[in-house]
Parts: sequence; structure tokens; C-alpha cells
Amino acid sequence: MRHARRRIARRAVRLAAVGGLLLGATMVTGAVASEPSGASPAPAPATRTLAGPAAGAGAGLVERLGTSRTAGHWIGEDGRPVVAVTDEAAADAVRRAGAEAKLVRHSMRELKSATERLRSAPRVAGTAWLVDYRSNEVVVRGDSTVSRADWSRLTETARSAGGFVRMERTRGAFTTRLNGGVPMLSAAGRCSAGFNVTDGRNEFILTAGHCGPTGSVWFSGEEGDGQVGETVAGSFPGDDFSLVQYANGEAGDAADVVSVGGGKGVRITGAGEPSVGQRVFRSGSTSGLRDGRVTGVNATVNYPEGTVTGLIETDVCAEPGDSGGPMFSEGVALGVTSGGNGDCTAGGTTFFQPVTEAMESLGVRLLVPRSGQGQGGAPPAAPGGVAPGDAAPGSPAPVTGADAGTLLARLADRRNLGPGLLVVAGSLIALAATRWIRSEQDRSAYRRQYSAQWG
Repeated sequence: MRHARRRIARRAVRLAAVGGLLLGATMVTGAVASEPSGASPAPAPATRTLAGPAAGAGAGLVERLGTSRTAGHWIGEDGRPVVAVTDEAAADAVRRAGAEAKLVRHSMRELKSATERLRSAPRVAGTAWLVDYRSNEVVVRGDSTVSRADWSRLTETARSAGGFVRMERTRGAFTTRLNGGVPMLSAAGRCSAGFNVTDGRNEFILTAGHCGPTGSVWFSGEEGDGQVGETVAGSFPGDDFSLVQYANGEAGDAADVVSVGGGKGVRITGAGEPSVGQRVFRSGSTSGLRDGRVTGVNATVNYPEGTVTGLIETDVCAEPGDSGGPMFSEGVALGVTSGGNGDCTAGGTTFFQPVTEAMESLGVRLLVPRSGQGQGGAPPAAPGGVAPGDAAPGSPAPVTGADAGTLLARLADRRNLGPGLLVVAGSLIALAATRWIRSEQDRSAYRRQYSAQWG
């Protein structure tokens, strides 16, 4: 009986140790895979334009060498900046600056001349194009709504523009994602709030322009039971941005945090320009938080409602209702969701309106914490939103006074990295200890049996 109890105790300890290993591994991998933190200092009292070292170095080299000797830049797989150049002297200058040079045939000036030729052709809804820096080509895409006759005419235009234009057909249809972090409802449909901004006197939500024309009244929540505000300015088509002025005049305390779902928010510390290859995150009221890479910039999309230029192209998925939602990286605001094709089951392409261009055109800047306030913040859209707790810039923050999300979301918190490693270490020690104890007990039993038989 005593031996049976010992076996049960050993099994219980082993099971607990295995469970501890699984729990610790989940905490560690979840913490490592979560949205990376931004800078630790508190934001400055005005919008800062931020760019990563790789993106900044690449952009600086392109500006210095000129568009006739370069053809774009991107972030390589190793995180280093890569610059496309057209001659060896430019390549040497890039390498001396610590970046990687890629010799290409066509300069940015040539590539842009092809996009201008495409823009001057008769408009075909359901098409999009951009300069692909990595392949040194102009890529033209046509969705499933484009007829054979229209596609044939556009192909002829592309051929006349140069031998470096690539034609591609794509699944689905390029549509605006009307219907974000926080949902907003109007007579036009459902959209998502983007970033909180101010002109120094009033406070607004920066969202997509196609969500509704000037004068559209917005309400919060799934039931639309609280008025958010009214659209007072915007541009669509051509651009895709608008301003919704808060009905009560203010966005609320610490409006520098955007909602990412699951009871969490991300602190936004500034605005910046994205770089091809950069990892980005997007939040929307339909599909929640999603991530992917920037695949192109300065894209042109011919939506059924009209043509929009200067967009950011990504492989992040989006669905109807995500329009206007924020795109960011490392706590830096990059864009608001415009449209795309596909969904978050099969994947697809999503385009974003750059926030820097929108804010400059509208004469606004990002809202940052008021002096004397803590680092907490509120999601940027609907009145009555709960306030997140403390968070470093760009890191997910739990929301106080609300559902803090699933157990998996809690385990994915970056602060669990250290405790997770301790749990793993303790579990390994427990497994080793039970194995040693069992070995000692077996050795003692063999000795007793040997003594009894051979005395």
C-alpha cells in the first residue's frame, strides 16, 4: 500500500512538471512573438516623425544619389537596408555607407514614367499598380471584375510603356473595406477608428475618406447607442482620409493608445513613413489585430468608387468594417486602412493611406499625453471606452476595468518572458528530481531482494 501511494505521488509530480513545461513554453514563445516594444522615454509634446535605422539609411542614400541612379530601397531579410542602383559608382557609395547595393537595369525615373503612362490611360476599375523595387519592374494587377477586353487594352498600354511592366491577375476584387480599432457606425456603413489627432483647438479621429462624406454623423458600438462625432473634412477619391470631430470636443484622457482587441491597446508615440519589407500591424473592428509586411509604396488603386494614389501596399489581410483602422509598427503610426482584396481566411492584399500625408493635408498632428498625466491611455474612438493601464510605447497594454482577454492573450504578454523561463527551469528540476528519487528507490529494493535471497 505504501509503495502504491509513492507511485501515485511520483506520477502526480511528473504530471505537474510536464504541465509546468508546457505553461512556461507558452509564456516564453508568446512573449517573444508579441508586438515589439517601442522606445521607453515618454513621448514629446508634439508629433514626431520616426523611421527605423534601416529605412532611414536607405531613404537617405536614395535622396543623395538621385532618381536617375537609384530605383528604390527596402529592408533585407537580415534587417540591413538594400538600395537598387544603376551603376557601379553608386553601388560603391551605398556599400561605403554600410548598406547592400543591388545593380538594376532601370532607374526610378524610368519606372515612374511607366506609371504615368498607365495613369493617363482610360481608367479601369478593379486594377492597381506600383513600382516593385525588388524586381525592378512596374507591376499591374487586375482583379476578377476586370473584363478580358479591358485587360487586353491595359496590356497594350503597358507594353508601350516599356518592357519592364509585369501584368498579373489576382483573386477577388479590390474594394474599400467599409463596414477597425473601434467600430463606428453611420448611415454610410461601418468603419473603424484610426488615430486621434488635433489641430491645436479641436480633437478628431483620423480615418478613411471613403467611410463617409463631410457631414456624416458617427455612432459608437455595435448598437450605435452613443454619438461619436461628425465628419468635418476629408478627401476621396484621389486620397483616402477624413476627420471626424468629437461630439464632446475631446478624445478623452491619454488618447495616444489604439485598441487592438482582447482588452489591449498599443501606445502610439509618433508618425513615420514605412519601408518595403518592414513588419507592420493593423487593427480593425472586424478582423482584430493582424500583421504582415509592407510590399510596396506609392501604389495606385482603381476602386469602383474612384482612383486613389500614393497608397502603401501590404500582405496584411483585412475585411469589410476594417476601413479606417490604424496601421503601425513599434508604436509608430504609418497608415489607415483603405481597401484591398481577399480576406483573413484565404489572405489577400490591403492598401493603406499614409498618415503623414493625411495629417499634412489636413493641418493636424497626433495627440500625445497631456502634461501631468500618466502613461495610461484610452482607445481612440467611442466615448465611454475603458482606459488601458501602463504600457511602454508600442507595447500591448491590458485594459483596466474591462475583460482582459483570453488566457492565451495574457500568457503572450512580454513581461512573462522572465517568469516563463523560471517555470521551465523549475519543471525541469522537478522532473530530474523525481527520476533520481525513483532510481534510488529501485536501487534500495534490488539490494533488499538480493540480501533476502543470498543472505
